[in-house]
Amino acid sequence: MLAQNGIRLVYGGGGIGLMGIVARAALRAGGAVTGVIPHHLDSIEVTLAGLTELHVVASMHERKHKMFALSDAFLTLPGGIGTLDETVEIITWRQLGLHDKPVVILDHDGYWAPFGALIEHMIAAGFAGSETTGLYCVVDRLEQILPALRAARPPGRPDSADLL
Repeated sequence: MLAQNGIRLVYGGGGIGLMGIVARAALRAGGAVTGVIPHHLDSIEVTLAGLTELHVVASMHERKHKMFALSDAFLTLPGGIGTLDETVEIITWRQLGLHDKPVVILDHDGYWAPFGALIEHMIAAGFAGSETTGLYCVVDRLEQILPALRAARPPGRPDSADLL
């Protein structure tokens, strides 16, 4: 889907797990795939060979910043604690006004429903404002991803990569 729509994938650079599958599928379909991986994960995650572009960086912080700078939008798929960390951080950066890039969460089979419930709990407890849920969009089907990304993109969005 990304390749067919001329969308470059920017991801963590590994060849394992769901992201490895997504990256290989994008490459097979003729898409551009950029990986960003820190030195210490290069051997653990087995960097995917054949990427269009690869950035090996010094730290996880540099990885996240580089991925942010290279990206126009963010899509969260089901994943583990690293995915959760990256999702919360990019939503937090948006809340702080450091960017206004679209953030879309694919809630396949209700995977991210507990995350949504946690955000609602934070709002109900007074630790987050009701506008928090407007910082990201949740979809439950692949076909909804591109329309959600397009709808979330504000017109004339300034590039704020230099703010981070």
